[in-house]
Amino acid sequence: MSDPDHFGRPRRRRHAAALTLVFAGVLATGAATDAWTNPSDQDGKPTTVPAGGSTAAAYQSDVTRAAAEAMADGKSPTDAARREVSRSGDRWSAVYSEGEYAEFEQALDGEYTGVGLWVIRGSDGHIEVARVQPGGPADRAGIRGGDRLTAIDGRHVGGLPVTEVVSLLRGDADGGRAPAPGSTVVLAVSRGGHAWQQTLHRARLSTDSVTVEQLGPSAGGGVLIKVASFTKGSGAQVRKAVREAPDGAGILLDLRGNSGGLVTEAAETASVFLDGGIVATYDVEGEQRSLHATRGGDTRRPVVALVDGGTMSAAELLTGALQDRGRAVVVGARTFGKGSVQMPSRLPDGSVAELTVGHYRTPLGHNLDGLGIEPDLEVQAGARKQAETVLSGLGSPS
Repeated sequence: MSDPDHFGRPRRRRHAAALTLVFAGVLATGAATDAWTNPSDQDGKPTTVPAGGSTAAAYQSDVTRAAAEAMADGKSPTDAARREVSRSGDRWSAVYSEGEYAEFEQALDGEYTGVGLWVIRGSDGHIEVARVQPGGPADRAGIRGGDRLTAIDGRHVGGLPVTEVVSLLRGDADGGRAPAPGSTVVLAVSRGGHAWQQTLHRARLSTDSVTVEQLGPSAGGGVLIKVASFTKGSGAQVRKAVREAPDGAGILLDLRGNSGGLVTEAAETASVFLDGGIVATYDVEGEQRSLHATRGGDTRRPVVALVDGGTMSAAELLTGALQDRGRAVVVGARTFGKGSVQMPSRLPDGSVAELTVGHYRTPLGHNLDGLGIEPDLEVQAGARKQAETVLSGLGSPS
């Protein structure tokens, strides 16, 4: 899979009952759809598919039936399921081949083969680069967040589902396994009025989802913890960083561009700063459920959460929990607004359909789907500097 695909693959043996919601952004070469893993739960964005019990069940039944009928007729069950999902108008439901899902699972473990891009569909319908992995093939070639992808290996991508764009980037659009490191992909890219073609060589990459930086005196000697995505072990890395921070140092939690990942890891990260209690509530086919933090978190250090329009899904779930629980001051721009729940299910040919069945809410009951989180201090330019100033003003715990 060509990029940290935060699609949340249900891991039957390792995560059987784990709430794994894999997020939604879409890694160019990977996509993000917030998946609550089971294979049965996930998260998403405003959708036209009602989340109520029988309607959601009927939706899943329609997709499964279309796949089964196609298989009986000697046609592709995966293609039939994708057509059914496309007709629904549901932006976040998707169908993945067995090979794609295997790649997603690998990505959630923190490794993937790709070019280091995350992509989403922009508000104008174009395929847009959401984030570029530092040091990856795309970064070295000069591709930047906000660039548009117009074609991949000569195929125009404007009208394609994001999942198909991801498959083209990975090189497994035919449903097979992703090509080996070193294989090439040619991208048609545009930025402003400039358009060009770029040949990239896929590489074996690590997500390096958590990085830590000691801040200077202007930020009160705090610690910056950047969480790029929630892959396996991210929560433990954040906990370690907080424990190793100097006594009294505040935490600047940078979630900008974080398109999501494993919900369990987002909840683990929330547990670092909370002493138990609700992280989020969600409904699945009309049944209300809740996600809780574990007890014993550090509730004394000042925390500032830095967010932007690329903060999505699991990252929004974490931000909402810290804001609603009064545990962090949120600085930056309004977040993306992906708050729907998808549930994965196996189709007859081994492919997986992830269909919207509900929505999650913050501890105070705010529905983020299509709305996002409004920062306590809205800042566009110079957001990090402003966040550091706020952190320094919060002072040390007494």
